Formats: sequence, structure tokens, C-alpha cells
Amino acid sequence: MARSTEERTTDRTWTVGELADDLGVTTRTLRFYEAEGLVSPERVGNNRVYGPRDRARLRLILRGRRFGMTLAECREIVDMYDGATSSERKQLQVLLGRLDEIATELRVRQADLRRTLAEVDEVATQCRTRLAELAASEGDIEP
Repeated sequence: MARSTEERTTDRTWTVGELADDLGVTTRTLRFYEAEGLVSPERVGNNRVYGPRDRARLRLILRGRRFGMTLAECREIVDMYDGATSSERKQLQVLLGRLDEIATELRVRQADLRRTLAEVDEVATQCRTRLAELAASEGDIEP
């Protein structure tokens, strides 16, 4: 019987290069998160071997960073989870609170961008109008 993707991922390991490719980041990024203590890949000789827990933590961290969360905020959320339901509940509550803050910040920035874009459009219209006036007045003058 074929195993699901999730089942295959639970016992899979990745080299630093494989995981970097999988996550769409550089190997330097993975090494940075390791140096920060956010992931702890096993060592086989001189090679790093990342397991499913490392991959899951990195995915959460990268998502948090894309959302504008600080590294400390990402650390707080991923460090909270230890598999216990109470920890997961707290993790989700903290994450939800931060996501609400991020959404509010993004909506404010979006409104600011709309106002700025409207102003840019208005100034561009004024420039086009004035250029048309100048072109018309130059056409009236004969050499």
C-alpha cells in the first residue's frame, strides 16, 4: 500500500542543501537559524542531517518572517510547542494574537499606500495637463 506524503515525511531526513532547496532558501539561511539555536540538526560526520521536526520549525519560522514577525517572536512561538495540547493551545493563542496585530498593521500600510497612490495619480494628471497646455501654447507661436 502506498504511504501518504505526511507518512513519508515523518521518517525522512534532509541534507542542508536538500532542505534549503525544499524551503526555497539558501544554505546560509539554514546555518543562521542553527547558529541562533532555532533548529538542531543531527551530525553525521561533518554533515548536517535535518529531520521532520527541524523542517517543521523552519517552515514556521520562515512563514513568521514573511509575515513580518521578529526572530524573537518566531522563537517564542516555535519554542512553545512540545506536543502537549496545552502547549499547542498557548502557541496558537500567541500566534493568533500576533497575526491579528500584523493584519492590523498591514491594513494601515495598505490604506497609506492607497492614499499615496492617489496622490501620485493626481500629480501625474496635473503634469500631463500642464504639458498639454505647454504643447498647445508652443503651437500658437510661429518662428
